[in-house]
Amino acid sequence: MEFDTIAAISTPMGEGAIGIVRISGDEAVKIADSVYRSPKGKRLTEVPSHTIHYGNIIDPKSNAIIEEVMVTVLKAPNTFTREDIVEINCHGGLVSVNRVLQLILRQGANLAEPGEFTKRAFLNGRIDLSQAEAVMDLIRAKTDKAMNVALGQIEGKLSRLIKSLRQDILETLAQVEVNIDYPEYDDVEEMTHHMFKERCEHVSKEIEKLLQTSHQGKILREGISTVIVGRPNVGKSSLLNSLVHENKAIVTDIPGTTRDVIEEYVNVRGVPLRLVDTAGIRETEDIVERIGVERSREVLKKADLILLVLNYAEEFTEEDQRLFEAVNGMDVIVLVNKTDLPGKLDIEKVKAVAKDYSIILTSLKEDKGVDDLEEAISSLFFEGNINSGDATYVSNSRHIALLNKAKQAIDDALAGINEGVPIDLVQIDLTKSWELLGEVIGESVHESLINQLFSQFCLGK
Repeated sequence: MEFDTIAAISTPMGEGAIGIVRISGDEAVKIADSVYRSPKGKRLTEVPSHTIHYGNIIDPKSNAIIEEVMVTVLKAPNTFTREDIVEINCHGGLVSVNRVLQLILRQGANLAEPGEFTKRAFLNGRIDLSQAEAVMDLIRAKTDKAMNVALGQIEGKLSRLIKSLRQDILETLAQVEVNIDYPEYDDVEEMTHHMFKERCEHVSKEIEKLLQTSHQGKILREGISTVIVGRPNVGKSSLLNSLVHENKAIVTDIPGTTRDVIEEYVNVRGVPLRLVDTAGIRETEDIVERIGVERSREVLKKADLILLVLNYAEEFTEEDQRLFEAVNGMDVIVLVNKTDLPGKLDIEKVKAVAKDYSIILTSLKEDKGVDDLEEAISSLFFEGNINSGDATYVSNSRHIALLNKAKQAIDDALAGINEGVPIDLVQIDLTKSWELLGEVIGESVHESLINQLFSQFCLGK
């Protein structure tokens, strides 16, 4: 497969120590060499692969020095894209990196599309589709555990398991074909039925094991959508600040200070929380506050976890009761805040309303009870501990959906066998399962899906 030569800035825009311009393609070394000048007259076209070289980037037209750089030369096939790659390490400023990129583009390279480097790695057979998607997961990882899961997928843990299951299905289908081609052998038919059932049950169990990890895997990948709710001025913004460990939200004694939804990622004992502080839910005449309250109600519907905050210094109100009704059936942790003040809240009544919910006493002003809250969150979602190093985790929504469909197809095939459906009809469901598993790793996937997936990547990756 032949591609043009592409280039892009591979580091975040802004000031930094280093900014990298990455070039990939057959002309990568030639293009870089046309603008590179070594103090000792070295040519990039003649240097060994996987070496780094000091020099200047020169505008060939004016002979003016554009940048002082270190240039890394990586020759195919032992590169990320399996093409020649050149990485120009510039000073990390907006102007310097852009000047180098523009010069490279003028020399004949094309600007890379988002995710095009990783896309080429996939199309050139360096990685499969699940490994390519894991690259993005690695970049977006919010915790160490999420990073470990992504690294495991990049290494091919999921790929190897999927390929093994597809091979089992393929062998089963081959045996079915023998049965169809040689129907006169009764012993073949008996063996086929027995083996078919055995193999299908094995594949179904393995897929089920993967799907059991999907809940935790999805949490690690996407974070838990966590909403802080409560009446105005109970300490919701203080809770956000305590978990984030900085003054992200404005805290005052005036009810209704938070007018909008504030969102922040926070790592709570390996659990990534997508933490949302909402406007206090109450009836109000203030137009701006009312919009905030409505947004709070919308966010509430989409949450995975609710942190319901009550005020220890005030009596249990009708509004508190309505909040409990609004979150009924959801994962809820109740926080009784402001325990440093004289108590007016009837704790027994709270326990009766909260039923099975965890109740934690906190004084966010004095930083008390936050450890207990973190422990409750961790145990609620990870049942104590999660060892992401040992298991193969499924975290990608696309993979989860495909695995569910593949398992359904396998189960349909098993049901057909048990009901005495002819084996040549049952194999249709088995073939379908094989194709669906292939979509996970990109062995049978439509081009439009590939384009869509890689378009989500950052430019330069």
